[in-house]
Amino acid sequence: MQDFGDHRASGAPGGLRAGCLSFPETLAQSVANISPTLTPVLIVPLVFASAGAGTWLAYLFAMIRLVLVGSNINQFARRSATPGSLYSFVTRGLGMHAGFMTGWCLILAYLLTAMAVLAGTVNYAGLLLGEMHLHASPVLVYTLATVGVWLIAYKDIRLSTRVMLVLEVLSMALILILGIIVMFKLHTLVDSSQFNIGALHVAGLKAGLILAIFSFVGYESATTLGDEAKNPQVTIPRSVLLSALISGTFFMLTAYIAVMAFEGLPGSLADSTAPFNDLARGFGVGAFGLLISTGAVISLFACALASVNAASRIIFSMSHGGIFTAHVGRAHSTNQTPHLAVSLSCVLIFSLPATLMARGVALLDVFNDLSTLATFGFLVVYVLISIAAPLYLKWLGELNGADIFKSLGAILFMVPPVIAAVYPMPAAPADQFPLYFAAYLGTGALWYGYLLSGARTR
Repeated sequence: MQDFGDHRASGAPGGLRAGCLSFPETLAQSVANISPTLTPVLIVPLVFASAGAGTWLAYLFAMIRLVLVGSNINQFARRSATPGSLYSFVTRGLGMHAGFMTGWCLILAYLLTAMAVLAGTVNYAGLLLGEMHLHASPVLVYTLATVGVWLIAYKDIRLSTRVMLVLEVLSMALILILGIIVMFKLHTLVDSSQFNIGALHVAGLKAGLILAIFSFVGYESATTLGDEAKNPQVTIPRSVLLSALISGTFFMLTAYIAVMAFEGLPGSLADSTAPFNDLARGFGVGAFGLLISTGAVISLFACALASVNAASRIIFSMSHGGIFTAHVGRAHSTNQTPHLAVSLSCVLIFSLPATLMARGVALLDVFNDLSTLATFGFLVVYVLISIAAPLYLKWLGELNGADIFKSLGAILFMVPPVIAAVYPMPAAPADQFPLYFAAYLGTGALWYGYLLSGARTR
């Protein structure tokens, strides 16, 4: 088995289109993987159910955590570029074993994210069709969405990022315009209950942090474009931090508006399956709900596309390290994309959700369950990269006090959501999720042990 490490430095065959992506296109990968529109249209009610009036604060805390983690990621991204992303970075700081586990967790996290947001795509596509008095099988819509993701990701990374950039800008603009309309009709900008820190439920705020963090996950995925970004050691670090700051500001603003506006509506924000559609109807601009649903569909689709882009490049890079068969490490001779890894990723993201939907599992349950599992993978990776960064800097002889502070801060800030995932034990079926994740990690450990034993006998 080959040593893990920098794809470029190792001289491993690449074949991806080098230096083809501008800074906006690189930024689009991270922003689309976050899918900012996803939060106000689906996640805010779930966070509100736990955090209540502290929902916007949960997003502030989550943004601070992810900016600290991003600072640790950028200790590597400023010094090297590779499609191996955090998998390669952790390998440099903590060695091959931790590097493998990072890659293993990232694959799960990106693929589950793609599955979850495609389920969300189907949910909002159903709302759109309902507005037109049409109906389509959720499995059929999911199939068509998966095929669309595969076609774009297979064809051209530039097409992928440009499509994602346009879709995200449009969908975020729609949400913000509706927010402005709602605030205008409310005749106030201040909701004192959301600033009453003493009345906040601390335990609920901690629980809400898990889904608040999920709102940001994937913000690091620009690092998978190490071969394809122009001036990657500048554009990728900027993309990582800027995507977290842009999205975090958007999340806090939309969460604040939603919590304040729902106080005057008959239904509860926690029970809403389409909160900004409900706001549009409640404030007399019902036609805007159609635009919001359209924006949600295109944003969620863009997130799935970004997730497949990221997952396929992790698989592509790990195959060069001997983790997977060399076949999935091949790049298309014309498109210069990891086409086989893209195809494998799309097969995987289709199989599980389609099976669940065919069995009658509700779309939002599919979204909630798979997104929670995906968050486990991201949390492990974020902790590992924050441990790896100072060790890597120490090896380079460049470690200082500020670097230690950023590492410790990121690790400590990640502890509460990790604990909240398992204690107090959540209700079924979420009580089984830690076991599923542990089983996945165990499977990875067995596979890695098999590879190591094979390498020793050669």
